[in-house]
Amino acid sequence: MPTPVKMPQLGETVVEGTVARWLKQPGDVVERQEPLLDITTDKIDTEVPAPAAGILLKIVAAEGTTVRVGSVIAYIGDAGEEAAETEAEGTAALAMAQSSEIVAPYSGAQYNRAAVSSPTSEMSAEMPAPTPAASVEKPTGRAFISPVVARISAEYNIDLAEVEGSGRHGRITKKDVLAFIAGQSSQQRTSVAPYSGAPYNIVSARPAAQRDEAQDSMGADEILQPLSAMRQAIAEHMSRSVRISPHVVTIFEADMTAVVRHRAAHKQAFAQKGIGLTFTPYFVAAVTGALRDNLTVNSRLTDEGLLISRRIHVGMAVAVADGLVAPVIRDADERNLQGLARAVNDLAARARCGRLAPDELRGGTFTVTNHGVSGSLLGTPIINQPQAAILGIGKISKRPVVRSGPLSGASSDPLLPSADDAICIRPMCYLSFAFDHRILDGASADRFVADVVKRLETWRT
Repeated sequence: MPTPVKMPQLGETVVEGTVARWLKQPGDVVERQEPLLDITTDKIDTEVPAPAAGILLKIVAAEGTTVRVGSVIAYIGDAGEEAAETEAEGTAALAMAQSSEIVAPYSGAQYNRAAVSSPTSEMSAEMPAPTPAASVEKPTGRAFISPVVARISAEYNIDLAEVEGSGRHGRITKKDVLAFIAGQSSQQRTSVAPYSGAPYNIVSARPAAQRDEAQDSMGADEILQPLSAMRQAIAEHMSRSVRISPHVVTIFEADMTAVVRHRAAHKQAFAQKGIGLTFTPYFVAAVTGALRDNLTVNSRLTDEGLLISRRIHVGMAVAVADGLVAPVIRDADERNLQGLARAVNDLAARARCGRLAPDELRGGTFTVTNHGVSGSLLGTPIINQPQAAILGIGKISKRPVVRSGPLSGASSDPLLPSADDAICIRPMCYLSFAFDHRILDGASADRFVADVVKRLETWRT
């Protein structure tokens, strides 16, 4: 009996995925766990391995098709077998409906979609009462409108009756809608970045009214760049974080002399083991130690109270081609510097080439963002919900600092100039700590950052 290949669960909050590229074609021999296709979502791009060995009999979801989690996207079996796909399964594979999503038949007028509910979105329309499945015929062909097409058409205020469908039985695909948008924009003498064919290039999240106003005010030398799925998700996530958490930022300065010396002394030994020793593992180690002694920082706020995590999972922000992701180092406090360096290098490398597993992007209890790698001295990061805080790390640079010796007199104030003062050159670094004021106060936040600074400045092992 043929084995169905289903859209995997790509994280707790992800309910759909897009088939980016099939690595095998019908008739090809596949081995179990061999990469079968690439899947993309608004959070991650990843390979999906074959669930069984055999022949790829049939592809149900073509490249560029967005399907719900659990939908059948292909069949694998023995040579000569036939994929016994039912019409219901074929339709389900092309739909992205869940219990909280509604796919309504297209009436020929302007499409009026129901809001799609997710943990990061709010309901914008009332859901119609459910109808018994037996009395409802599933829409097919042009009557079937996927939520992706519905979302694009609603955002761009498009009458789908004017769009020519290239899908099965005249079904309107995402590519059809994007091509229609590009054609409209060119007629208005407004340049819209062409659709590249990549499944993650979707439309801007701005309301249609705002977008129409922007288009009307555009000149011939201006370009409207549609947002990618990742950028759209980042925009929503960051906006929601600012709305939810009252952000406060406290800034400390750390003398990195001890860390720089340690790295210089051990960099070659790490390299012989195939490990690139950067500064990020030092910061992660200092943060995990401080989190152990300041557990409130390793928490999140719930309706019932403060939920403190006994395990420390540190997320680290990594810049990728289309935005930013934060892969998680699990149980970071149980790793030594070498283990942290391996984890940092591995996660960063796989993040940049789109090879992270979905579980590696969730479950973090605290996040660090090393914006100093691009030359930034100081930043005010936004909290990665639902965490309590985030630590921003600035560029390590040599600066003149004042170092004082023993006080010359018992009545001297340490802030007054003294003959024992000396101006020294030290590798200094700004640490900006953004925290949720519902969870932490200034004193507890400063205590945590002071602990991080102390661990960095007194680094010994």
